[in-house]
Formats: sequence, C-alpha cells, structure tokens
Amino acid sequence: MSGFDEEIRAFYDRGEEASRLQTIHQLERVRTQELLERFVPSPPASIIDVGGGPGAYAVWLAGRGYEVHLVDPVPLHIEQALAASRSTGRPLASAVVGDARRLERPDDCADAVLLLGPLYHLTERAERLGALAEARRVLRPGGPLLAAAISRFASLIDGLVQGFLTQPAFEAIVERDLEDGQHRNPTREPAWFTTAYFHLPGDLDRELMEAGLKEVEVLAFEGPGAWLPNLDEWLADSDRRELLLRTLRRIEREPSMLGAGSHLLGVGRA
Repeated sequence: MSGFDEEIRAFYDRGEEASRLQTIHQLERVRTQELLERFVPSPPASIIDVGGGPGAYAVWLAGRGYEVHLVDPVPLHIEQALAASRSTGRPLASAVVGDARRLERPDDCADAVLLLGPLYHLTERAERLGALAEARRVLRPGGPLLAAAISRFASLIDGLVQGFLTQPAFEAIVERDLEDGQHRNPTREPAWFTTAYFHLPGDLDRELMEAGLKEVEVLAFEGPGAWLPNLDEWLADSDRRELLLRTLRRIEREPSMLGAGSHLLGVGRA
C-alpha cells in the first residue's frame, strides 16, 4: 500500500502483534472486548475493522456471529488474520490490504466501524480527520464508530514503571511526546514503539466531532490498571479480575483520569 510509513511497516513486519494482546497487553484486550459488547449492535450486524491487525478482535467478533470485514495496511497481518479465521467455524467475511484514508467500501454499508489502530499511526491531523470521515461515510446512519488513541502520557508512565526513563535516549522521546504528541523512536528499540501520534483526550474528542460524528464521548481503556505490577495475577483470579473491571468502569469517563492509562477510546455515531 502506498503512503504507509516504512518504519511503521518494519515494526509490524516483525510479526509480534499477533501475540501482544495475549501476553503483555491482556487488560487492553479484555477492556476492548467489554466495550465492543457495549457499543456494537447485536449480531449478525456488519462490522468493518479498519487497521485491525492480525484480527484479534475481527476473528473474535466473527466467532460471535458478526459479518466482519478486516482492512489493514500490513500484508503479514492479513495473512495472520486469515490463518486464524480458518481455524474457526465462522470465518471473516473478508480481509484485505487497504488504507484507512481510502476505504474500498460503498457508502452506508456497515452497522459499525472500528478504528482501533489507525489514528495513532496517522501522525498528521488532516490524515486522522480523513480516516474518521471515511469511517463515517461507510457507516449507516446511527451506526457507532469506535476509535482508539494512545494517551499523550503513555511513554512517560511506562518509562517510570519499566525503568526506561533512566536512559537519556528514552527521556528525549518522552520530552517530545509531551511537547507535541509526535512519538519518534530513532533507536528503533522495539519496546519503545514506533512512529506515532499520542493524543490528549480533548484532541480525540474534537477530531471525532470535526469529522462529523455525533454523540461523541471519550473513555479510558485500561486506566491506571495498565500499570499494576502484578496485573497477570489480577486477571487470572476471577474475583480480582471483576473487581478491577468494575473499578475501571467507575472512572472510564472521569476527565481527570483519562490520561492515566495507555489508551483512549473515542465513540461517536454517524
């Protein structure tokens, strides 16, 4: 696909995205599934998962009876998604290499659209607005758009928790993140992510409204739960897992807490 940053492509061509949500980012997966169940219409609704990577949510939704069309700019992700889909009794309706800014889909064709990856790799505001406008174009009236963003403060907090901040190269990355949200990693150290834009909560809210979405709200995915040192133990214990999820629901709309986690979720309707 033309116009896709080669550094970003190289980061994902390493093939590790397929396992990320099953290992170090389990809370992101659990909370995303919970929010999808809340906002997406009941099956067999039609969903376009734009930038859906190796199909973590697309395959899960197809298994629940949805008609899911996956679009992603990384050919390896499409291969991985199709392989995962073939192992289920309810495969994806389609999976193609494509661009969030130019969807090869007709107007008003989807009951819901997911943009759970594209916005943070579209580093220019005009490109993000273009992707949001495309999502609105393919949505049927009243259909929900769920758009994920990375919090402006994600690297700062991660750097403190993981100890990366003691390294001058990482501190320089954080300094720019805080200044303008433009995350750049000249070291190409995989644990420090790749080229991206990190949102302030108010930025995401305004971008969705400017793209023509209605009933816009911004929620926290993981909140401070992302930084629990023994998060795996919380998720493995059913009682503590439900306690954690209840707690995150209580603060998911609190403006003062939105930047405390790794990710934000913008929700709007066509």
